[in-house]
Amino acid sequence: MAKVAPEGLITALDVGSSKVSALIAQRTDEGNLIVLGTGQRESRGVKRGYVADMHATEIAIREAVEQAERIAGFNIEDVWVSFSAGGLVSSVVKVEADLGGHRVEQADIDDLLKAGRGAIDPQGRMVLHAQPTRYTVDGLGGVKRPLGLHADRLGVDVHVVTTEGSPVRNLDLCVRSAHLEVRSIIAAPVATGLACLTEEERELGVALVEIGAGVTNVSVFAQGVLAGLASIPMGSADITDDIAAAFGTARAWAERTKCFHGSANLSPRDNRETIDVVPATTEEGLEGPRITKAALNTVIRQRLERLIAEISKELKKLNFQDPVGRQIVLTGGGAELAGIADYAQQALGNAVRVGRPRGLLAMPTAHAGPAFSTLAGLTQFAAADPIDLRTLEPSRHQLVTRASPGALFQRLIAAFRANY
Repeated sequence: MAKVAPEGLITALDVGSSKVSALIAQRTDEGNLIVLGTGQRESRGVKRGYVADMHATEIAIREAVEQAERIAGFNIEDVWVSFSAGGLVSSVVKVEADLGGHRVEQADIDDLLKAGRGAIDPQGRMVLHAQPTRYTVDGLGGVKRPLGLHADRLGVDVHVVTTEGSPVRNLDLCVRSAHLEVRSIIAAPVATGLACLTEEERELGVALVEIGAGVTNVSVFAQGVLAGLASIPMGSADITDDIAAAFGTARAWAERTKCFHGSANLSPRDNRETIDVVPATTEEGLEGPRITKAALNTVIRQRLERLIAEISKELKKLNFQDPVGRQIVLTGGGAELAGIADYAQQALGNAVRVGRPRGLLAMPTAHAGPAFSTLAGLTQFAAADPIDLRTLEPSRHQLVTRASPGALFQRLIAAFRANY
């Protein structure tokens, strides 16, 4: 019989289009995160990141968590959940407060954050994240710890992620129907970035492309935060469907063949290697055709060309166009396709690497690939438990204004006129 979970236990739940996976971890005395148990089930109720069948999704969630509980030896009650459907919008809200030149005290920071909460305008959408990132002191940006500094004006950049409300509520209901409390629902790109990107990469600027089964999320990080994101309703399951349709076989066979024989790169040797196709129907005596690896990889490349073209289009919209050529990191289950990093690098013209989850001890080998990056990132997000302005009450005493790019310049001109 499983024991009641001790304090400090973290359970992450990633509900995707192809799989539902759960992970139970605990922080050690040294501050590390060690994995105690994992679970995984096929996802039959989620399409393109949206819950399409609540009952099927609930069953998959329940079974994945129960498997992780059996391995960990603990019963858990609450989970941190990822949300990866389209419609996610990332923005930064800037607010400032007059301090009159005195030293910044904790009360000043608290009042500023409370006022920042009131400055958020979701425009009828649901707010998933509202987190302070960097502070400004008299126009100087990038200040991590303003406490104790003298300042005439103190500002803060609040990173806000919003989405459509109904899909999130459906996901929340599925988890609660499985008798689990939802600690928080986290935007998948925010979590995945923690698992696959270094802090320096996020500072310098990097694009993270998570190729899931039904959705590909394109995220751009700059100055340490998620600066923009977009979702493409296409993923690795579309490659599987193309293979199944092209060769008249079942999806299960197409998926296995893609994983074991498929590649994003074409080779002359592929024309000599053959694969026996298992037909979709099970009629006695019916044999499937024999195809070459070249034919298989041609089908794969055709879908990849369309996906990479969409990724390139979204990167341009997100202003990811540095003449030096910043790095692109591929992750998600689709990033496990052989040769995909080389192909993407040639097609996009940027340095490309495959991002794998890191930062967790005792991670099972089966869960250490790109397909489990979001799950690992969720665990790290939960362990950090960052400030969320949604939990704060709006300030009624602090005068706060939205900062504009020309505000500092205008203040300098006014000071010049007053003194000269």
